[in-house]
Amino acid sequence: MARPKLTVYLDIISPFAYMAFYVTKNSPIFKQCDVNYVPVFLGGLMNSANNRPPIEIKNKGPYIFHQRERWATRFSIPFAPTSPEPFPQLTLQVQRTLCAIMLTQPASTLNACFAALYHAFWVDLVSPINQPENFLPVLSRALGGGETGDKLAKEMFEKGNSAEAKKVLVGNTEQAFQEGAFGLPWFVATDGEGKKEGFWGFDHLGQVVDHLGLERVGSGYRAML
Repeated sequence: MARPKLTVYLDIISPFAYMAFYVTKNSPIFKQCDVNYVPVFLGGLMNSANNRPPIEIKNKGPYIFHQRERWATRFSIPFAPTSPEPFPQLTLQVQRTLCAIMLTQPASTLNACFAALYHAFWVDLVSPINQPENFLPVLSRALGGGETGDKLAKEMFEKGNSAEAKKVLVGNTEQAFQEGAFGLPWFVATDGEGKKEGFWGFDHLGQVVDHLGLERVGSGYRAML
């Protein structure tokens, strides 16, 4: 039987995508499968699916803020007590830069950059995150720090403005849409027998675990669908 595989589509703007990233990266449960993180542009995905941002729906904005707090507490996910301001905000340049890193660096480097950017935005409230003067220092530290990190971060930023990186972001977003995505986080889980299923939302992470044939450990998973 093959090793289970999980693809997680992410945009820095989504707090629930951040939670999905944090848990799948840090929970011992997911050491039992191969996890691949893919940068997409949530705005483009929502447009493709004719979807509306949750905060535009009456009562849903406050509800999902409290739901975020509940899940973060259950899974010990760090968050600032407030959302970044302004919210929502554009992340196109950040996501393109992540695509440049995806194209040129090992997966472990991309993962480290996702982790650093999510922490900067959702814990340290570095904002607007899309401005190079805000996100490049974050990437520099994730890429080794010092002159080496500064140089590589600048190179990734410049490559993020290339036609190649822009095309990759569009392609990743279209791929997520074709896989069934209409929002984030979107999971594509392939079990050991090759059966593939798509799942939406952090609150369905329990179903992802079940499909992959992994064991639910901890009260957080037991509270999930």
